[in-house]
Amino acid sequence: MTVVTSVEQLNALYGAPGESSLVKVTDHVLPEHRTMIEASPFMALATVGPEGLDCSPRGDADAVIHIEDDRTLMLPDWRGNNRIDSLSNIVRDPRVALLFLIPGSNTTMRVNGRAVVRIDEAITQRFVMDGRHPRSVVVIAVEEVYSQCARAVLRADLWNPDKFRDTSQLPTVGQMLASAKKGFDGEAYDREWPGRAATTMW
Repeated sequence: MTVVTSVEQLNALYGAPGESSLVKVTDHVLPEHRTMIEASPFMALATVGPEGLDCSPRGDADAVIHIEDDRTLMLPDWRGNNRIDSLSNIVRDPRVALLFLIPGSNTTMRVNGRAVVRIDEAITQRFVMDGRHPRSVVVIAVEEVYSQCARAVLRADLWNPDKFRDTSQLPTVGQMLASAKKGFDGEAYDREWPGRAATTMW
């Protein structure tokens, strides 16, 4: 087994990146970036903390994130499972990475930066859904913005409905929970989940 142990080995294996891979990175949101990001209702938020890494899915009814200005993004933290893994990481290590998906587009957008968690009413009250506002808002100072090559989404054929999986053939969350913890009532969890989700979306 041959294991790569240095950046020099990687550079020798892959060669130099093309010009477009280098010039695409900016330290702020360009108008074209704004159009793409505002079209995205879903993103993955990557954070790092003393316990390790975390990558959390984030979604919203419209744009998943608010662009305050070309160097500042705001992410309302809507209701979830209260594990607060991402937020716990951010308050101890501000580095974050964002990956935006746009339904129907093979181009993804990436943002790297540093974040803080704000809870003052002046900012939480700006985001309201169904009469509720988030308990906190993640404010991201942009350091890098760039589009990602479309090959990954093209290879996955991600938006092709003919490739969608038959979810009846996949395990339910309740089944996975029951497998993880002996005695957990997975059937009750699956049965109650739709109603619980409908009243706790925001």
